[in-house]
Amino acid sequence: MRVPLSWLREYVDVSADATADDVLASLVSVGFEEEDVHGFELTGPIVVGQVVSFESESQTNGKTIRWCQVDVGASEGPGTAHDIRGIVCGAGNFFVGDKVVVTLPGAVLPGPFAIAARKTYGHVSDGMMASARELGLGDGHDGILRLVELGLDPEVGADAISLLGLDDVAVEINVTPDRGYALSLRGVAREYAHATGATFRDPGERAFEDLAQPTSGVDVAVEDDAPIRGRVGASEFVVRVVRGVDPTKPTPPWMIARLQLAGIRSLGVLIDITNYVMLELGNPIHGYDLDHLHGGITVRRARPGEHLTTLDGKDRTLSTEDLLITDESGPIGLAGVMGGATTEMTDATRNVLIEAAVFDTVTIARSARRHKLPSEASKRFERGVDPLIPFVAARRVADLMVAYAGGTLSDEGGALFAEVFLEPVHLPRSFTAGLIGVDYTDAEVIAALETIGADVAETGESLTVIPPSWRPDLTDKWTLAEEVARITGYDRIPSVLPIPPSGRGFTRPQAGRRRVANALAAAGFVETPSFGFTTEAQNDLHGSPSGEHVPSIALANPLDGQAPFLRRSLIPGLLQVAHRNQSRGLTDLALFETGIVFHPEAGVAYGTETVPPAAARPDAATLAALDAAIPPQPRHVAVLLTGHRIAKQPGQTAESFDVADALDAARTIAAAAGVEITVVQASRAALHPGRTGVLRVGDTDVGYVGELLPAVSAGADLPGRVVVAEMDLDLVLDLARERVVAATLSGYPAATQDVSLVVDAALPAAAVRAALVDGAGPLLEHARLVDDYRGSGVADGKKSLTFALRFRAADRTLTAAEASEAKLSGVAVAAERLGAAIRE
Repeated sequence: MRVPLSWLREYVDVSADATADDVLASLVSVGFEEEDVHGFELTGPIVVGQVVSFESESQTNGKTIRWCQVDVGASEGPGTAHDIRGIVCGAGNFFVGDKVVVTLPGAVLPGPFAIAARKTYGHVSDGMMASARELGLGDGHDGILRLVELGLDPEVGADAISLLGLDDVAVEINVTPDRGYALSLRGVAREYAHATGATFRDPGERAFEDLAQPTSGVDVAVEDDAPIRGRVGASEFVVRVVRGVDPTKPTPPWMIARLQLAGIRSLGVLIDITNYVMLELGNPIHGYDLDHLHGGITVRRARPGEHLTTLDGKDRTLSTEDLLITDESGPIGLAGVMGGATTEMTDATRNVLIEAAVFDTVTIARSARRHKLPSEASKRFERGVDPLIPFVAARRVADLMVAYAGGTLSDEGGALFAEVFLEPVHLPRSFTAGLIGVDYTDAEVIAALETIGADVAETGESLTVIPPSWRPDLTDKWTLAEEVARITGYDRIPSVLPIPPSGRGFTRPQAGRRRVANALAAAGFVETPSFGFTTEAQNDLHGSPSGEHVPSIALANPLDGQAPFLRRSLIPGLLQVAHRNQSRGLTDLALFETGIVFHPEAGVAYGTETVPPAAARPDAATLAALDAAIPPQPRHVAVLLTGHRIAKQPGQTAESFDVADALDAARTIAAAAGVEITVVQASRAALHPGRTGVLRVGDTDVGYVGELLPAVSAGADLPGRVVVAEMDLDLVLDLARERVVAATLSGYPAATQDVSLVVDAALPAAAVRAALVDGAGPLLEHARLVDDYRGSGVADGKKSLTFALRFRAADRTLTAAEASEAKLSGVAVAAERLGAAIRE
């Protein structure tokens, strides 16, 4: 909301020496956010000049200029000779004797554009005659600004900056959705008075006799047969008629300047007046060309198949939820959002029907979003308009049209309204102090609430508070307590860190997820969260071992039309991140992500047509129904590695990431989660056969590891080898021990030995390792595969697996014989289970 200071001063006493920053500081103290300060960004000398004479001169470039002699007033003060300046001008819309705005050398116009005497078209132009756009007064650039067109006849040489209101500035504040009353000068002036204690003059207060509303001459009806949430679309609808207006009359310069500073361009006196009153009182106003209306006005919902051409010239297909303003010809306006083209006020308008109304907030918000048509009107209606202001607003518009458009207020009109009932709120006396943490007295609480316009009655142990009509956000004791804190000053609230109750902290799953993420980061991986959207083809490829079609959840309104499905796997997102990094020259990547994936079951319909209202907490049955409408959403963890593990350097060749690195990452995850994993050779559609494994905890599959097929890597625009691993993190943490107990560290030395076993080539190395571990017993501390040999000395169909074994006892130093005995026990179990034999 932009607030011109000259306008603000009309309704509240602002100190004459108060700067824009001072005003902003005061508004910030009552809860607004400071945005900016706006001005016309020009400096003088800019004066009123009068065209004495001009000569038209044709130029070789085909352009005709005017060499003008312009009287800019007495240069040495009153009574001295007038200064005549020679000025070159390309416009042709002015006449001898016209008074214009002259920017003299030394002036600066918005841009910035500095004015200086300069030679052009064979003359020295000693200044410039300005257009409205050059002065920042609008977009008009069809000629010089003639002051007679603004209804002005000032003295030659007068300061044009103050004459046109160009010395004003506006402060801009951010207005949160719950404080719609502050989208008006009335609301901001009231808040400034709260902040400073200055006297507030309410522009919404009018004598009762001034508001006598004619109820005949215009038939008005509200026929809402499908109210949203039981609220009728229009609770108040007031119309008045002004006849004999002249839409070609100029808008007063002070009004143009104020509208421009407020961010609204001038569109002619009739529209300017409706916009001016909207900004002043916060009630959007619409004006209709009365001569183009057919019969009375009916407010109703749209019918199937109806269309409306709005003021922006677009034909809009209407929804049956849209609230319309109609006459006998059909729709003439989208209520609270934008008027229709058929009844638009134009330069030919002579009689105006003024509409001031209160529309249902939800209806207007939905229509504005449905038609992608946010407007100044909808912004105010969807936040709530003071139900007691439409009569005042309609009369204010009528008065201004009489004053500045030459109209006559007719005794025709109409009104529909209901009694305004403001629900009282009970505020326990001790509640505010308990919630805010400040020892407020009852007198302070009552004074603060009365300051904002509430009526307060003391009733035993509580206060009965009737909020002001312009504050629909004050609905309970919490919002009232917040208002007390705001009015009495946020600086009174102590800064105290809350002390958490003992025994609280992360839940077990949260702690587990944190350990896993920290472990991967410590291992050199970079976490790269990505969007949870992908294509159906990517879901089929990475979300299913076989690559066959699997169910996917389609989004009704996707952010990206090319990725309209919720992901079943984290791998597509990591592939996109890797591609983005490689395209920027980062080729050696170790990435990970933890996030939710979506696994809908085949044949189950998800989603719901019924959305519970936001104003009340859903009951248990409603929550259960919502949960049933959501597909399973396990949390996964995935890693992706591509490029070099060790970069090429002097004395060191480059080493690329391979499946072993992805498997190490999976073991890192398992260790952080508190489980032990095994890997069993398997196959997946997206992974290289022979370089793919299923990860298991006990007998439960928890994920997979492998190298992407070259075609899959190429499809993701990733050259070279790409290895991945993905695990169901929720499942892994469920399988983990309740408490991870650190192993006892032995102070005795280890005994190391190697063993090479010949087994069938198709036998997984993990099965051989498991047999060695089972047979060797508790003395075996660690076993790791270090070689897989197939070649000379090994029979066809066989392979030689070499394991590095580390033995240690907790209570003594092992002898070589004890270590050898444990090793041979492991070999015996491997031989019995798998037919393994020690390689000779």
